[in-house]
Order: sequence, then C-alpha cells, then structure tokens
Amino acid sequence: MHLQQKIIIVILVSIVIMGIIGIPIGNPKFVTNAIALESAFVVLAVFSLWRLKYVLVPNMIIAIIVIIGNTASPKHIEIMITFQPLENAVVLIVGGYLLQGLLLITNMIVFKNRKSLELKTK
Repeated sequence: MHLQQKIIIVILVSIVIMGIIGIPIGNPKFVTNAIALESAFVVLAVFSLWRLKYVLVPNMIIAIIVIIGNTASPKHIEIMITFQPLENAVVLIVGGYLLQGLLLITNMIVFKNRKSLELKTK
C-alpha cells in the first residue's frame, strides 16, 4: 500500500468520524441525508483499501459537492461565522472544509501522478 493511499484512507476515516460526531448535533430534519452521505464516505474508504484508482474521481466530486453545499447554506455560514453553537461550527469547519479540502487536494495529486505510482489494477 502506497503512502498516498494510506493518507486518503485516513482522511476518509476522519471525515466519517466527524460525521458520526456531527449527525447527532445537526438538524434532525436532515438525518437521513447525513447518514446517506456518511455511508458514501464509508464505501469510498473501503474501496480505497481495495482499488484506489476507482475512487479518485468520486472522492474529488463528493468533496467538491460537500464544500459547495456548506458554502451555499446560509444557516451553515451563520453557524461558522458566529460559532453558535460552537460544536456545530467546529464540525462544519473541520469536516466540511478542512478534511474535504485535504481529500480534494490529495486525490488531485494522486490522480495526476497515478501512472508513476503504479496503482493496483487487478
């Protein structure tokens, strides 16, 4: 397993952990959507263990969607600006921007260098 693959898996697991923390403190109206999104990250983490090359593009797409979704939500912006409630703001900033940004950047680097990394094809 390449170092880049380990890094991507750690980022995905961190996103899942932030989601597990964030779902109970978030808006109960969106629990179903949140669980579906977290399930997608779990599946991406499992596939990253198995065949990293198959999840590079989906990782980038879902990271962009999450970042845009957080930015487009006036309620999320208000929480992050005012830090009210604090735990929601921390989850949104760390899980919705920091970890998603890391996932996006890391996947872009691996995608760019995928031929030289000799990612498993079997």
